[in-house]
Amino acid sequence: MASQSSAAVISAASAVAARGESHPDSKKPIGYSKSGNTSSRICAVTKPNDAETLSSSSVDMSLSPRVQSLKPSKTMAITDLAATLAQSGVPIIRLAAGEPDFDTPKVVAEAGINAIREGFTRYSLNAGITELREAICRKLKEENGLSYAPDQILVSNGAKQSILQAVLAVCSPGDEVIIPAPYWVSYTEQARLADATPVIIPTKISDNFLLDPKDLESKLTEKSRLLILCSPSNPTGSVYPKSLLEEIARIIAKHPRLMVISDEIYEHIIYAPATHTSFASLPDMYERTMTINGFSKAFAMTGWRLGYLAGPKHIVAACSKLQGQVTSGASSISQKAGVAALGLGKAGGETVAEMVKAYRERRDFLVKSLGAIEGVKISEPQGAFYLFIDFSAYYGSKAEGFGLISDSSSLALYFLDKFQVAMVPGDAFGDDSCIRISYATSLDVLRAAVEKITKALKPLRATISV
Repeated sequence: MASQSSAAVISAASAVAARGESHPDSKKPIGYSKSGNTSSRICAVTKPNDAETLSSSSVDMSLSPRVQSLKPSKTMAITDLAATLAQSGVPIIRLAAGEPDFDTPKVVAEAGINAIREGFTRYSLNAGITELREAICRKLKEENGLSYAPDQILVSNGAKQSILQAVLAVCSPGDEVIIPAPYWVSYTEQARLADATPVIIPTKISDNFLLDPKDLESKLTEKSRLLILCSPSNPTGSVYPKSLLEEIARIIAKHPRLMVISDEIYEHIIYAPATHTSFASLPDMYERTMTINGFSKAFAMTGWRLGYLAGPKHIVAACSKLQGQVTSGASSISQKAGVAALGLGKAGGETVAEMVKAYRERRDFLVKSLGAIEGVKISEPQGAFYLFIDFSAYYGSKAEGFGLISDSSSLALYFLDKFQVAMVPGDAFGDDSCIRISYATSLDVLRAAVEKITKALKPLRATISV
């Protein structure tokens, strides 16, 4: 049975490679091969050279340097790979995707269904339907202390699009985008799409992965154009306290060109006593800040593809111009559902509170269970639904039938190949010492995952000093 499972892993992974999904640290598709005594390793499938992009009729099929320089999302690649393996019959425990396991709240889903039944299925205003933008303005005023007019709101096809458009709107070639690490995988690539340079500032697990203002100040130059903050954080779950944000704001105020993207998509998934502070609410930061939020995480609406930007009017107008040439307005049906979501009450009301209660129970279980494993370091998350766990004490170990565990990618592959647990290696987020676990799944699944992770690490301890 074990050999059949391994064969299924290799076969399904090869199918993923054939579809062109890629390792973000390479321009080459992900695949599995056997190398030495290491089975089913991620391998580089050779990319055709320029000559090979020409057909027999000498048609130039080469790709643009901009696209070739872009790194694919490792979270998407691993999520898709895990799904492929599961579909092929391998019993994969999937802890890679940042997606709530709850259904969209019934009243929200019904609003979408009613929009279809009532014929609200045509193009919407590019910036978003007025009803939704007005509801977002009320939400920002009541929950975040921010006053915006509807023409300062741009509704998009997910917060990812909102962030990209903001980056493209304010960055010029050669500008620097300051990104604390660990970071969400798309920040660096979106900066590169704007011909800007990502400037990474590492943070420490001992500091709960929070940006040290002194480190920020040391990295700022005349080229610094944008700082991207995410609180609560993906991938760490860290929440920036207001006092720390105020220190950061005082530094930013000294630099006239420096603006801020505040990614607040996880604001409602937060665990008391932690509280959320919108960066734009701080003194002198309103005109500098582009606030990003959406509906995917708190309201379990990932498939509805609905996010928004709030910011200075001229920047929002610039982003709207971009959107008008790319996708136009978001789905009219999704926007009606978004209105219903914002009508659930402050912070999503009791519906979201029940989800957050379940996330907290899962977090507590994982922190206690995995924290008890020798050599594992954990910073307890204060929000979102991720653990960013330091497994680096196990680097240098060797697994029988697998080979050397040298970094987060090889350890994540070991967990996947030998124990069928899918997680995302930390190098995708700019910190190779860790692995990200999403606990947006049931406690029963998490118990099974902990059992497998514990079992996987036990033989490794015999080969190194943990």
